[in-house]
Amino acid sequence: MARRQACSSLQQLSITVTLVALILALPTHNAEAGGRKGSKSQSNKVKIQNIRSSSDESAAERDRRLYRECKGRPNSGACAGYTNKR
Repeated sequence: MARRQACSSLQQLSITVTLVALILALPTHNAEAGGRKGSKSQSNKVKIQNIRSSSDESAAERDRRLYRECKGRPNSGACAGYTNKR
């Protein structure tokens, strides 16, 4: 008889543990965040800043270099638009 009670207790314990695990696995709902219109939600996006290298050339420097290097070359590829002085 004591054995039957021990088995029953173990079954009840396992059922209880399973139910607690299922309850904890359920998603939680935040009533404030989803219920109000116009509320700002925080974004999880990471903002990436583009940092130029100290060796990068500016747009004006690149234009001057391409005009200088593309003299007399065909107007295609990297020299497209840089063969004639403006």
